[in-house]
Amino acid sequence: MMTTLIIVVFLLGYLNIAMESVSKINKAAFAILMCVICWVLYAIGDYAGGNLTEVLERNLGEAGTTLFFLMGAMTIVELVDQHGGFNFVRETLMSKSKRSLMWKMGFMTAFLSAVLDNLTTTIVMLMILRKLVSDHNDRIIFASLVVIAANSGGAFSPIGDVTTIMLWNSKMITALGVIKEIFIPSMVSFIIPAAILQYQLKGELKPTGMAAKVEQQQESSRFQRRMVFLFGVGGLCSVPVFHSLTGLPPFMGILFVLCVLWLITDIFYRQKESSTKRVTAMLSRIDMSTIMFFLGILMAVSVLAEIGVLAAVGEWLDKNVGNHYLVTGAIGILSSIVDNVPLVAGAMKMYPIAPTGDMAVDGVFWQLLAYCAGVGGSMLIIGSAAGVVAMGIEKITFGWYMKKISWVALIGYLGGMLVYWLEKSVLGM
Repeated sequence: MMTTLIIVVFLLGYLNIAMESVSKINKAAFAILMCVICWVLYAIGDYAGGNLTEVLERNLGEAGTTLFFLMGAMTIVELVDQHGGFNFVRETLMSKSKRSLMWKMGFMTAFLSAVLDNLTTTIVMLMILRKLVSDHNDRIIFASLVVIAANSGGAFSPIGDVTTIMLWNSKMITALGVIKEIFIPSMVSFIIPAAILQYQLKGELKPTGMAAKVEQQQESSRFQRRMVFLFGVGGLCSVPVFHSLTGLPPFMGILFVLCVLWLITDIFYRQKESSTKRVTAMLSRIDMSTIMFFLGILMAVSVLAEIGVLAAVGEWLDKNVGNHYLVTGAIGILSSIVDNVPLVAGAMKMYPIAPTGDMAVDGVFWQLLAYCAGVGGSMLIIGSAAGVVAMGIEKITFGWYMKKISWVALIGYLGGMLVYWLEKSVLGM
């Protein structure tokens, strides 16, 4: 009975989040309310068996790693951008044609996502996008492709997405194997949507007043701008290395980079306490409603994981469907509704690594799981960290995305799966 109530509360909360554009009530309010009610029902049902505090703190800790990573990455990106660090990327992307910009941005986002991660890359590209596209209606179309490309790029890299990191660390996939066999399907999964979305963009881009931005950057010297760029972008790129060497979660690496930049910029501007280029000024610009929304979603989903709903869904799929393409494909679609991390974690616990066959290291099941869990999140705006960030930064509504983008992302998702099937069945890779 209590399990049913929790599911009903989650679905009602999810529905209200989806109807934000109609209700005009911020989605963060519903996310946090849904989270609290689900946990209250969890406590009343005594699922934890007396270890409620321990369970709550464990899940809060897991959610906190994502939230601190997000806040640190957003601050670093904003700081580098304020110092003109992304000017070269902006100059590379600049184009008079909207369609040309879409293709450039798509490919750059996909490859950056593989090197950094889809969350950081989305933040970087959306910040740049705001400097290139003045019209909001056009910008949300670009932002939607950024979400799709970031998720696609993260799927073929062992460090591009939280789920691929999980599978890689658990030795279910290898770096070479996932890059070799998932690269082409991942590219197809964003190229198809880009080919469709380009027809929603017509004409040329309008100027966005970049000159004023350049003048603002003159507050800092050329040396200062280079130092901030070096430690900012270099630090972001080194986070996977930090994680690999220390075993600490990525958010610790992000916080380390942020603190180094904090010290450097405070030294640079110690004579200008009111400087807008200090880290304290960047922190005040963080969209806390987005952070609270993320917290509510992650913690509400963790309740579903704790009461066994997610694992039960996975077991039902395996028992009644069986086919690995259909099972992982369904997991990918589910990952657009709920967070892909607990889904992948549940699948990893359900299926042991086999010495040979589809369940072996780099087997069909694990590689498809990496692809589907990463790319599948693009089908709904709240289905991935990249989507949630875009939703907050560009104020993309759930309903608009579902109407205009979801079906496009689905076609790309299925197209990538078809290419992977051809690789295995026809080419014998």
